[in-house]
Amino acid sequence: MKSRFTPLVKIKKSAMQRSEQAMQKANVNLNSASTALELSYNSLKNVDSPQKGTMSEMLASKALLESQRGVIKHNRDWVTFAKSQVTQAKIQLKADMIEYEKFQYLELQEIKAELKKISAKEAKELDEIALMTYAGKKR
Repeated sequence: MKSRFTPLVKIKKSAMQRSEQAMQKANVNLNSASTALELSYNSLKNVDSPQKGTMSEMLASKALLESQRGVIKHNRDWVTFAKSQVTQAKIQLKADMIEYEKFQYLELQEIKAELKKISAKEAKELDEIALMTYAGKKR
């Protein structure tokens, strides 16, 4: 049974589903960022600093370490950004779920009221039929 809230419920449901998809994408992005950060830390551990050799080897090692530290900083920023995206997606999803539930409840209440009206009308019609048949039997 449809009510005046049925189109709004559909719209709110689609908005909620979009928010759920955004939440999933944000979680995937956060997992990717965390994995990248972990890999960059492991790469930093694997960088060997030369104990002896030429100055150019020492400078190259230093440049490699600085580069890896830059990658780690970038990945930390990425993780921070991804966490904020997840938080925003959670807030939006919660708001969309509340809106959907509100309109779904209103739709249900309106349907219940309409069913009650229909039930009362049917009862009234049955009473009228019963009165007519009872009066017909008395004659």
